[in-house]
Formats: sequence, C-alpha cells, structure tokens
Amino acid sequence: MTAHTPARGQATPAEAAPAKYTPDDNRPAASARSGLVQPFAAMGIVATVGQMQRAGRDTIAMCLGEPTQGAPSPVLARAAEVARAGTGLGYSPIFGIPELRDAIAGHYRDWYGLDIPVERIAVTTGSSGAFQTTFLTCFDVGDRVALARPGYGAYKNILAALGCEVVELDCGPDEGYQPNVDLLAAAHAEAPLKGLMLASPANPTGTMIGAEALGELVDWCRDNGVQVISDEIYHGISYIGTRGECALAHDDTAIVISSFSKYWGMTGWRLGWAILPEELVAPAQNVTGNLSLCAPVPAQYAAVAGFTDQSYAECEAAVASFAGARDHVLTARDDLGFGEMAPPDGAFYMYARIDDILDRAGLDTAGQWCAQVLDATGVALAPGDDFDSIDGPRSVRLSLAVGADRTAEAIDRILDYMG
Repeated sequence: MTAHTPARGQATPAEAAPAKYTPDDNRPAASARSGLVQPFAAMGIVATVGQMQRAGRDTIAMCLGEPTQGAPSPVLARAAEVARAGTGLGYSPIFGIPELRDAIAGHYRDWYGLDIPVERIAVTTGSSGAFQTTFLTCFDVGDRVALARPGYGAYKNILAALGCEVVELDCGPDEGYQPNVDLLAAAHAEAPLKGLMLASPANPTGTMIGAEALGELVDWCRDNGVQVISDEIYHGISYIGTRGECALAHDDTAIVISSFSKYWGMTGWRLGWAILPEELVAPAQNVTGNLSLCAPVPAQYAAVAGFTDQSYAECEAAVASFAGARDHVLTARDDLGFGEMAPPDGAFYMYARIDDILDRAGLDTAGQWCAQVLDATGVALAPGDDFDSIDGPRSVRLSLAVGADRTAEAIDRILDYMG
C-alpha cells in the first residue's frame, strides 16, 4: 500500500524499488511477522504535504486525525512551569504519576458517574502504547480477535504482528458500520473468539454505538468468554447529544482505552491510558515496564491541567468547530458526488464511497483521485485503503480536525477542481 496509487501506466513504488535482499545475500532480512504489518498510507500523504509546504504551497491536510487547535492553554502553561522547574522529570512509576491517575479517575466520576480505582488506571505512551500493552496482556499467538471493517488499521496490524488471527466483521451500512451480536455469533461459531475490539466513535466512520447496543455486545462477550477492548479516544467529540457510552458502565471486566490526542488535541504529547480489570493489572504492568518503562513524564505533569474548567471549555470550542466542518461537508455532499456515507455521529471524520467520481474521472482507485486532488488543489484527503482492504480503494476519509473555516475552504477548492 502506498501514499498515492499511481495513474495507470506508471510504475508502482514496488516495481520501481530495487529487489529485496534475501538471507542468501548475507544481508539483514526482515522477519516474516513484520511483513504482516501494512504501511499507514496517510502518513505517506503527510510527507507529500510537507514537501509541498516547503515548496511554498498552501495546503489543507484533511488526511490525518490531528486537531489543529493544539493543547488547552492550562496544559501549555503547566508544561512551561514543569520545564522551568527542571525537577521531577526522571522516570515515573510504570503506570504513571499519582496526580494524573487521580485526575483520570475524577474524569470518569464527572463524565460517566463511574468510580474507577486508580490502581486499575495505566497511563501509557499514547493509545498506541495502550493497544500494545493490552493485546500482549490478553492474547496469545493464534487467538482470534474480532473487529469491524472498515476500521482503524493499526488494530489489525498490531494484532497480526503479535501472531493473533484477525477476524474482520463486515460492518457496512446495513450494520450501521458497527459490530452486532449476530456478526459475533457467526464468527464465534466458525472458531471461538478470544477478543472483540470496539471503537465508538469510530475511525474512519465516526459512527457510535448506543447504550443498548453496547450492552448487548458486552453481555454476549461476557457470556462467551470474549474479552472486550473498547477504544474510546474520541469520547467528547459527538454531534448527537452524548459524549459516548463507556463500556465499563456495562461490564467491569471490559478494557477501556483512551487518549489525550483527540478531545484534548495533544497528539504529539504521546499520552493515553487504559483501564484494566483487576486481574490484568499486574501482568499489564510487567508488559508496560518492559515495553516503555513509563509514559513521557513532562507530558504527564502537564496533562493534569487538562481536567480543569478552562481546558474543558477550550476543548468544547474545538468540538463546535468540528461540528461546523461536518455541516459544510454534509451541505456539499451531493455537489461533491459522494455516494454511500457513514453517519458521522462523532469523532471528526466523514467516510464515503466515491464510485461515481472515479467512474467519471476514468480512475480505478480513491488513491489516484486523492493524489490528483492534492496536486491540483493542495487539499490532502485519505483514501480508504488504510481502513478497509476490500471496499477502501473506492472510498475516501475526510478529517474535520482542521476546523470549520479550513474545511469550508477545502470543499470550495475541491468543487472548483471538479468543475
């Protein structure tokens, strides 16, 4: 998979690259397991955007889920204080500084009415660190783990790298782009499942699982010995009157993963967390201590200020801007020629089929169209390949994380290009 699919007749990077060395050449050779990990195409697009910017092009990067507002001002102020003090920045406890774990526990009391013992809260190196820790803690080589397709590509890539069998559940419009008990039962009947990866709001679709549906999924998993891991990093970014339903409200043995990257806009701070069942705390601590020792300590101290009234107010202002961006895209949907589209309940993504666009342009894939749009307009969109290996090549994801004004400008540029 590449950042952009070349136009017909052009050599692909694989064709243009030199032949790989083999062990017979006495050269380093990658493991077979590493070959199961697919590249993240959106990051290749980001590299192209950077080149264009350095060349003086005005670009609008709607290819990544990176909120442009950045961290809340209280977090920035606290980070400056920590840097000036220059003390207390050695290693933290494996699961994070007590102040931050206490603040996260308070957040769950305030938002969800849940009392989470701080001992069960693991501060991690972004949600990515939480995925690695929980997958290694919960699953053995060969275990079957179910997840939605389309979905965030890193789930299946990390699981595959760890030797798990990824079971993709075909979650299209008829399923509301989310798993259901019928899909799980069918997959479990083929061979027992060990885990279920959920995401609500989801990347790339933005769809959310309601309280009743989530309860049904969690109950089925508990009754069938399937570990639920719920990615809730987009909680708080919602357009349907709810922050998001927490899986822990339905089952205390579910694992919840979240992050400061999305609602708080702190992508580069690399700070997330996992809430673990009591039985998994000790093994997860052993795994984390060896993988990363601890999360970035300056970021931990600064993040405590993310749970202040001022920080929440700034985050809500960003969500309002995402909502405005969403409205711009929905208004222009027919003019853009987007087909089947997932209902963007939350997060800051919109995901749509573009079959008609490709057919009119004489193109085969969304990657080709996105490459042409970027070259002509400076607007970077993500083809669906990262999220769906079957239907993704004819789908596109727009990230609204650039906010309402830049989204409106991007839509105007695309419409002008399309004539």
